[in-house]
Amino acid sequence: MNQLNTEEIKAIATDMLISESEAINNLKTFINDSFVKSVQLILESKGRVVVTGIGKSAIIGQKMVASLNSTGTPSIFMHAADAVHGDLGIIQPDDVIICISNSGNTPEIKVLLPYIRLWGNKLIAMTGNPGSYLGQQADFIIRTTVKQEAGLHNLAPTSSTAAQLAMGDALVVCLLELKGFTKEKFAMLHPGGILGKKLYLRVSDLFTNNEKPAVHPDADIPSTIIEISSKRLGATAVLDDNRLIGIITDGDLRRMMQSGKPLNELKAADIMTRNPKTIAPDMLVAHALDVMRSNNITQLPVTENDVYLGVIHIHDILKEGIL
Repeated sequence: MNQLNTEEIKAIATDMLISESEAINNLKTFINDSFVKSVQLILESKGRVVVTGIGKSAIIGQKMVASLNSTGTPSIFMHAADAVHGDLGIIQPDDVIICISNSGNTPEIKVLLPYIRLWGNKLIAMTGNPGSYLGQQADFIIRTTVKQEAGLHNLAPTSSTAAQLAMGDALVVCLLELKGFTKEKFAMLHPGGILGKKLYLRVSDLFTNNEKPAVHPDADIPSTIIEISSKRLGATAVLDDNRLIGIITDGDLRRMMQSGKPLNELKAADIMTRNPKTIAPDMLVAHALDVMRSNNITQLPVTENDVYLGVIHIHDILKEGIL
């Protein structure tokens, strides 16, 4: 085992990253008519995209399928080795096939391709060897040729898989743009993710889980403190006939205590913040967070048509992972 010092390890990692970045940068020369026709073929297809490969290329293919599905292009992965043992049934007549193979000459690919050609499906090759068996059988070629693999002895797939990954992303982004894929569509496909929550989660989805603190303008200070404490939101609305006229927060109580005024002489209306910031229930939670941060507050009364509905707290939002 080689004994390497810290600087030598850093140098190896840096050289690897430079090699891969150069390999990816060189892919620009392969954005050609064949690439464009591949994009157009998928865009106009009435079927799905079936991505296949073996080994490291299969792993890249699975990532490509995930990216295509998440951006509105229905896709499915078919392992090249399993395909000839029954998984060929995945392929439907209108499907477009993308076969990923750096060499383009692996035995599994050679066995698989005649069946794809027999059924008449259009075939896109993603390969580093356009003159390979795969390249010769394909309708279109997305070329991912690299000069060599990064690392010692040109052994492990590194630059070649980085090139496949990058070119797959280029394909995905082109399709995304051409389909007019919007933030709203993205949110529909990512309801459980943070990005999706920012785009679809609304105030009404959160504030209804909270208590609804409220006091009358003439409420005394002890009962106001009890209302704030019992509802656990650090604030209470001040209502006049269910119309919000103010809010009292923990901070307002602290400032009242520091003022030295006798508690028995004060009412809720004396210490409340008038005309507080509010939020409508149909507004995005992400917008509510922006309002809180820009005004240095942690709660927002929720109102609709001047009617008080409840309170959303910054902790409600942070629990959802929205930052």
